[in-house]
Amino acid sequence: MRRSYTDLSKVRNIGISAHIDSGKTTFSERVLFYTGKIGSIHEVKGSDSVGATMDFMELERERGITIQSAATYCTWKEAQINLIDTPGHVDFTIEVERALRVLDGAILLICGASGVQSQTLTVDRQMKRYKVPRLIFINKLDRAGANHTMAINGIRDRLKLHSAPVQLPIGLENSHKGLIDLIVRKAVYFDGKNGETLRYEEIPENMREQAERKREELIEAVAEVDEPLAEQYLNGKAPSEAEIKSAIRRTTISRKFIPILMGSAYKNKGVQLALDAVWDYLPAPNEVQNKALDLDNKEVETVLANDPKKPLVALAFKLEESQFGQLTYMRVYQGKVKKGEYIFNTRTKKRVKISRMVRMHAHEMNELQDAACGDICALFGIECNSGDTFTDGKINYSMTSMFIPEPVMSLSIRPTKKDHVMKFNKAIHRFQREDPTFRCRQDEESGETVISGMGELHLQIYAERMRREYGIEVEIGAPTVNYRETVGKRADFNYLHKKQTGGNGQYAGVIGYIEPIPNLKPGELVPSRFVDATVGMNIGPEFISAVQKSFLECAKRGPQVGYPVLNTQYVLTDGMTHVVDSNSNAFNTATKASFRLTYPNADPKILEPVMTVEITIPPQFQTSVMGGIVKRRAFVRNTDTREDGMMVIEAEAPLSKMFGYATELRSNTQGQGEFSMEFLRLDPVDGGDAAELRVSYQEKLQREKGKSLDD
Repeated sequence: MRRSYTDLSKVRNIGISAHIDSGKTTFSERVLFYTGKIGSIHEVKGSDSVGATMDFMELERERGITIQSAATYCTWKEAQINLIDTPGHVDFTIEVERALRVLDGAILLICGASGVQSQTLTVDRQMKRYKVPRLIFINKLDRAGANHTMAINGIRDRLKLHSAPVQLPIGLENSHKGLIDLIVRKAVYFDGKNGETLRYEEIPENMREQAERKREELIEAVAEVDEPLAEQYLNGKAPSEAEIKSAIRRTTISRKFIPILMGSAYKNKGVQLALDAVWDYLPAPNEVQNKALDLDNKEVETVLANDPKKPLVALAFKLEESQFGQLTYMRVYQGKVKKGEYIFNTRTKKRVKISRMVRMHAHEMNELQDAACGDICALFGIECNSGDTFTDGKINYSMTSMFIPEPVMSLSIRPTKKDHVMKFNKAIHRFQREDPTFRCRQDEESGETVISGMGELHLQIYAERMRREYGIEVEIGAPTVNYRETVGKRADFNYLHKKQTGGNGQYAGVIGYIEPIPNLKPGELVPSRFVDATVGMNIGPEFISAVQKSFLECAKRGPQVGYPVLNTQYVLTDGMTHVVDSNSNAFNTATKASFRLTYPNADPKILEPVMTVEITIPPQFQTSVMGGIVKRRAFVRNTDTREDGMMVIEAEAPLSKMFGYATELRSNTQGQGEFSMEFLRLDPVDGGDAAELRVSYQEKLQREKGKSLDD
């Protein structure tokens, strides 16, 4: 049955995010079991060959990782929970971005043995970007080396979050038996085959003093950011359980405080208490302010109303191809949608009919007749792109877009059989629509199809999906880095293109300069731009337009290594024309020549992706691992020894030097080392390496020129 609008306060739209292998999908599986959504528990790498519910792709179950975010819904006590389980691997970070864009709250999982890791920092930044209130769940307290104190210190020191635990573990590692609820002052044990029965007992005597001390610290931490509790606390009045929970709820929703929960999802401990916290502390849709841009009023920000009677505003945040056609995941922010009605795409200005509406449980579908503000649903038969806004046509609003990181790696790909080209193109087109970080282009010189993405795994997964889902065998080339080009200083040009061959000739003069775009923030990357600074009518508007078009064409493929030119502007100050011989083609030629000849004088730079690398190793392998990473032009930022004795090395390294590192690390640590890597920034390439890249690019152009002559 469809809920009524009056029940909106009982809805929770939440996501689960974390560093890879922190137990997100295991946690989600327990949530579904305890809420009665599934009848039995299956593991991520299960021996029963079933696999976790939310990892429904065959590839996910084989590799034991989450590749796509998966949506489901369930009920816990009074709460109707819409849940999205997201991937942890940095290559699939867009799945986390678009989930957090539409959610009202989140649970950030942290491994109790590894603490705050590199991708934890990324997820935390994403949650802050979309202003998402969250809970933190310290998971895996049953693992060897588990240490909740180390994890809490990491939350405060590395994430800079004002937080405090609302629970304490009773025992760690093999001795992890249960939890102490600091608010109700009780020990909680999880009995039964799957920990489904909660047993409340008195706090063990040897932990009572610690529990009271931690409870006092919790109240102090909340009182620091909550005025009502602070006033009560300063007056010496002990707050009740209800008053503490109300204060935690207020400060969590306002993102001033983050409650820390604990347990072990794999050992069935603590998940039910986390569900209680979702209900107690995370906001309902009507407690979150959402804004849209009014396209009819200079894109002024407008606050949306959680009212089903208001005009519809909904955001398509994820696309997925199914056997029934394109499935469009949608969050409704205002108004309501009904099956059979028409909705309006504010980007394409097209009206489309809703033929079928469903609510997703992983890959299973449950039919819906309507959905109102606060709901997450999926529609069939809606042609759109990820990020499109839909209304009922009465208003012309657009939701603010989500952050889409630029791809850092490319490789060439082609089908091995000629009769698979059509299916290959269909797969490429589909994957680009589904994933904004997956890009495809045709190399103009070689004619090769080049795909780009967030890392080797990202691109390998798509190549494998082509084989499994489309029956296409593909050949892939070696991975290449997505370099960029820019200039470091101003360089002037004064170029005249003059050609006479009988009849009408060509005559075009361009005067101006190229320079770095001024007033950019450190690390900011923007496309190159054309600036018309001409005075008078020496050059007509049609020729200025030709100059602009020609420069932007040049900026797509830089002269040094053939990658886009960023942060550069071409400023046209004057020019020369001929009453007969000037035309758009002449100015096109003049612009390209002026750019090519001036570019070397503007301190050109090649920019390369620099990655944050986090390496975890046993300390006895420190010397060989440090030596290996430094040889790859890495700068070691920090080394730390965790409570479990493992050493963590934080470094910055050029992506170009990190290919094949997984094999080297396994070899140097007897298979015990692991590392994660994510994009940090673009830096200029050192002189020697830059010269090699330029020579390599010129050789490539010569080879391709020779090939075309042979043809």
